[in-house]
Amino acid sequence: MKKSGGEIIWECLKREGVKHIFGYPGGAILPAYDALCKYPEIHHVLVRHEQGAAHMADGYARAGGGVGVAIATSGPGATNLVTGIATAMMDSSPIVCITGQVGSKLIGYDAFQETDITGITLPITKHNYLVTRAEDLAAAMREAFWLAKSGRPGPVLIDVTKDAQQASCEFDWDGAEPRHRNRCLAASSAAPQYGDALGLINCAKRPVILAGHGILLSDAMREVCALAERAHIPVAMTLLGIGSFPASHPLNLGMMGMHGEAWVNTAIQEADLLLALGMRFDDRVTGNLKTYAPMAKKIHVEIDQAEVNKNVKIDVALIGDLREVLCELLPRVDSGNREPWLSRIQELKGDSAVRDIQNLPDDGHLYAAHVVNDLWRETGGDAVVVTDVGQHQMWEAQYYKHDKPRTLITSGGLGTMGFALPAAIGAKFARPDAEVWVVAGDGGFQMTMAELATISQEKLEIKVAIINNGYLGMVRQWQEFFYERRYKATPLYSPDFVRLAEAFDLHGVAVQKRAEVVPAIREAREHRGTYVINFCVEQEDSVFPMVPAGADLHAMIRRPSPLVETAQDL
Repeated sequence: MKKSGGEIIWECLKREGVKHIFGYPGGAILPAYDALCKYPEIHHVLVRHEQGAAHMADGYARAGGGVGVAIATSGPGATNLVTGIATAMMDSSPIVCITGQVGSKLIGYDAFQETDITGITLPITKHNYLVTRAEDLAAAMREAFWLAKSGRPGPVLIDVTKDAQQASCEFDWDGAEPRHRNRCLAASSAAPQYGDALGLINCAKRPVILAGHGILLSDAMREVCALAERAHIPVAMTLLGIGSFPASHPLNLGMMGMHGEAWVNTAIQEADLLLALGMRFDDRVTGNLKTYAPMAKKIHVEIDQAEVNKNVKIDVALIGDLREVLCELLPRVDSGNREPWLSRIQELKGDSAVRDIQNLPDDGHLYAAHVVNDLWRETGGDAVVVTDVGQHQMWEAQYYKHDKPRTLITSGGLGTMGFALPAAIGAKFARPDAEVWVVAGDGGFQMTMAELATISQEKLEIKVAIINNGYLGMVRQWQEFFYERRYKATPLYSPDFVRLAEAFDLHGVAVQKRAEVVPAIREAREHRGTYVINFCVEQEDSVFPMVPAGADLHAMIRRPSPLVETAQDL
């Protein structure tokens, strides 16, 4: 079966089960776009900026559990993908990016729109390819998909020269099968490290499970729940681990780290055992490494051996797929009685354990926490919420209770502003029947708000909640705490978001009072189509608690005013 290189790209995508791709055409990728006419079963989503394409592919992968695909031309088209690729790399999201490249004879001669995209993306991809012959394209495509989703998932880039897209060759799908399919298998349960781990777990008096993103990637939610319930071990969540263990479960402590719950961070500091599951001990989780969990032995279950002992010294490492490791451990874990430890944690929580501000008196101020809490109540916690990065991201993690996996999609490792709107588009394509909400700040939203045109063109139904405080809120908070309120370059002018939505043939409304929040959310949910709500919230509100960068995990800044403490429920 003879096909052009352009046709081989789409044929491979079809056979990989790809139904949606996100991209923007240009000269160096045009032969592939021309071949797309022969593949009507693949739906191409025309983005307004290539960064949006990468984020859409990322959101598609996170929401649906598959591989997302982005496509762009050479030069600026390819480099515009870089932020989205780095975002996917930091958060272990499986995406494949396909870029056009100038003709192979022009490489190295500074041809029009020539950029060494494989060199640029080498540090932020699992692997990348420069394909200069049509004969090599099928093998690169098949291996790219396998690499993206195997082991620790991540982004892979394939750069295809224009002449490779135009040339023809015999297409051999079976012959292009990847030869090296090494899997990171869990060690046998007879291995000594399993005995060491079991000894620590069964003897621990004050253990805490640290639940990370790897639980979702491994589909190990049931096993983690079984471990926690069997051994009566409380569970603390990383930001990306939220949803891997039900928020309503009595053993769920909440989020840890810089803006985590005070009782969670204190419990970690008092623990005698940390069982880290699919998390990498990021600096936002640990604070000062010298004083982090000083009394705790540490077990790390991790598929990527490079993460073990990278930040925190580990006592026992179990390398392998998390689900497989837990299946080996579970039968031999004792059913321990840890009531004294659980009672101690309840004591640490005190009255601040209840983040329920539904009945808070209306004092004339609209707080972001009001918006997020009401959104959780109105959606019943069933929506897929895609957040941008900043204060609203932390408030969402604190006040929206996620019981189901893959219902919080956010940029954790890279902290990419502008992520939410395009990622939500990808999430909606992956889960068309889901209720999808964007929760974004006024700063991050403006970075990629051109993708409202993509939403309108595709006739998607996405609900958008803009938490508008007139500042680059998280940066302003740091200026307030550490720079004596010198608000340099953080006051932010914004357009009229309602009129902006209307310019894209979408609906919008502005909300300034607490009493207007629920009616606006209900109206948005009832509306068939995309709906933008501009929530004008308190400008100088801050996220609490907060662990200053590099400080001890227990050295949290607490909300100073008792009056506002009531409003925000520490």
